[in-house]
Amino acid sequence: MLAHPPRPPLLERLPPFARELLTWCVVAGFALLQFAALLSGSDDADPRVLPLAGAAVAMALPLAWARRYPLPVLAVVLAALAVGGSPEQLWPLILAADVLVCVIAATRSGVTTAAVTLAVVEGVWQVSLWPHALVPGFLALTALLAGSVLLAWLAGTAIRQRREYGEAVRVHAVTAERLRIARDVHDMVAHSIGSIAIQAGAGRRVIDTRPDQARDALDAIEITSRETLKGLRQMLGVLRRPDPPPTGLADLDRVTSTAVAAGVQVDVRWQGERRPLPDAVDQSAFRIVQEAVTNVVRHADAARCRVSIGYAGSELSVEIVDDGRGDSAREGMGYGIAGMRERVALLNGHFTAGSRPEGGFRVAARLPIS
Repeated sequence: MLAHPPRPPLLERLPPFARELLTWCVVAGFALLQFAALLSGSDDADPRVLPLAGAAVAMALPLAWARRYPLPVLAVVLAALAVGGSPEQLWPLILAADVLVCVIAATRSGVTTAAVTLAVVEGVWQVSLWPHALVPGFLALTALLAGSVLLAWLAGTAIRQRREYGEAVRVHAVTAERLRIARDVHDMVAHSIGSIAIQAGAGRRVIDTRPDQARDALDAIEITSRETLKGLRQMLGVLRRPDPPPTGLADLDRVTSTAVAAGVQVDVRWQGERRPLPDAVDQSAFRIVQEAVTNVVRHADAARCRVSIGYAGSELSVEIVDDGRGDSAREGMGYGIAGMRERVALLNGHFTAGSRPEGGFRVAARLPIS
């Protein structure tokens, strides 16, 4: 069953007409606020209400498109500030400019936008109050205006960086999951197909002279094919579940039985006191053994293979040794060795693989348990 997708933000869940209505309510509220500021700052004892109301509506109207076109709307707001008169009457526009700076910084760098906004706001403030702008009280207001623009830019930048970080984490998680699935599919299919190929070759060579051995080879091919299909079905089922049960060392008999059917005797040795392992360690140890034994069956021309699993303190050791050719070219063959090395590196463990001086090939890994 597929997991439910995450719910969108509250505003995105509203129908389009509701979002439009909310936008115009905000514009109307800003118009009322701007009208009050113009009315309180008027020097006329009997101010004309209608022109002030018209001016307030004209100043508020561009904000209806602020969400879609924040940069042009900010330019209109700054122009209104530059030609509109005293900042005491236009302080709602200064707040609107700060909000727009925050919105723009949330989608792009916004450094230039913040600098231009700061220059316009401070310029209007200084020109309108000169020469009183240098009075200590007015200097504090100057710093407050500059701080409001800076805080708006910092808030927008923090929102943008948080969103970019979340997207980067999501992409990394998706990539890691794809690599994990690719490794698991490779381990399963390569192990089974290699065994099938060996059994088919052996059966072809003896089908005329030793039909009993050929029949045994066909039986092994049938069993391995069925197990592979079963494993692929299980993997597809696992991918459909949000919390899949991991494959671990408890399934090691399946690997050894397949190798034995392919003509390689596998000796499994357990060292130390066996105890529960973290899922990641248990699964990685199993995949390392599976891939190493697959390489023995396919490439080593070996008769015997020894698998050693050791529990020692806070570390799990895995070693696979064979008595085959020990060809050093196997280290770079396909994705097997690279996949094992990646698994160990993800767990901050230690991995080695190479030919032995006495003959054969050795794969060893040490995985931290805690």
